[in-house]
Amino acid sequence: MNAHISRLAAGGRLVVPATLREALGVKPGDQLFMKVADGMLQVWSQQQAIIRAQARLRDLTGGKRSLVDELLAERRAEAAGEDGPA
Repeated sequence: MNAHISRLAAGGRLVVPATLREALGVKPGDQLFMKVADGMLQVWSQQQAIIRAQARLRDLTGGKRSLVDELLAERRAEAAGEDGPA
């Protein structure tokens, strides 16, 4: 993707050009994540943040475990062990 030019407006506002918003799959009001790395501003969408987090978890678990299934099993076991209201 080619670089785009935008100007920093009053109050530190930055306009993200439509072609970049489309490439990110974002619309006004969507949450964006930002950080500075190597002197450059990096911006990514909430959906991309989720995809990255899922990939990290897959790497940590070797892709052979479902943490959701493990959590549900733990919750079911805890619920089954409860006696109910006293």
